[in-house]
Amino acid sequence: MSLLLTPRQLRYRSELYTQFGSLTAAGVSLLQACDMLIRNPPARAFRQPLRRLLDYLTQGFTFSESLSRLPGWLPDFDIALIRAGETSGRLEACFKILANYYEERAQLLRQMIADLAYPFFIVHFAILITPFPQLFLTGNLQAYLTQVLGILVPVYALVFLILLACQGRHGESWRALIERVGRLIPILGTARKELALARLSMALESLISAGVSIIEAWQMAAAASGSPALRRAIAAWPPKLQAGRMPSEAVRDCSEFPEVFASLYATGELSGKLDETLKRLHTLLQDNASRKLRALAQWIPRLIYIAICLAIGWRVLSFWSGYFGDIDKILKL
Repeated sequence: MSLLLTPRQLRYRSELYTQFGSLTAAGVSLLQACDMLIRNPPARAFRQPLRRLLDYLTQGFTFSESLSRLPGWLPDFDIALIRAGETSGRLEACFKILANYYEERAQLLRQMIADLAYPFFIVHFAILITPFPQLFLTGNLQAYLTQVLGILVPVYALVFLILLACQGRHGESWRALIERVGRLIPILGTARKELALARLSMALESLISAGVSIIEAWQMAAAASGSPALRRAIAAWPPKLQAGRMPSEAVRDCSEFPEVFASLYATGELSGKLDETLKRLHTLLQDNASRKLRALAQWIPRLIYIAICLAIGWRVLSFWSGYFGDIDKILKL
């Protein structure tokens, strides 16, 4: 896995899951699918991991077990969701979910990068041009570069560290910390939580329909959600559920689940149509999260542009204020 994911790499991952889904839907075995993808992978960097994946499958490991033996190639969330798909017999549906997830992420990232291009140019132009008059007067190139790099290097370092911290390949403790911080950000925190609940709903519906026990299904669905907070909360449920408590009661008392989820889940449990309810929850939460993420991708560049305009305006006002202040002092002399 590369250090930072780009839109192209996200699209390659989406294509990988799309091809796996298409091949398995056509009745091709996972062994044959891996062999075909090795010859024509979505990206050349996938060829070696796919060869190792094929080796593990040949040795008798399941698909999710084989993936877990390739550390760093795919996020834990992907493997957990694939494991749920294997258990429920709906691996093709999991491939489709993952393909759509990465394709949407790639589109949002491309849109954000395109919208940030003009503010990016304005910021660099302002940083480069501000100390230029001093360079013109003194000819001190070293002082000019020191001033410019003294601003750019810390900014680039901060952006790089933020992007690196948000990657999904870190350990459980780090992801839990990032999740807590992310929930403090308006819109983004809610969208990420709804995405996790949508994945949980999809995995839970597949597992229950496949006849997996409700306790095991909840544990596996929590892992597939990709949310450390959900996994931690649901990990405490088995003793209570084994003692006879209904899952709807545990959901109702858990702060990780919004009221709409708890209400619909309880209705589905009582009516005996829990599978249909979970499908509706998945669609509802997925659509809400996607809409918020698209709005966020549009507004972040706009807010940055507004901040740049305000900063430039402040510098202009400060300059003229100081200029007229100096003139006023001279005149008073």
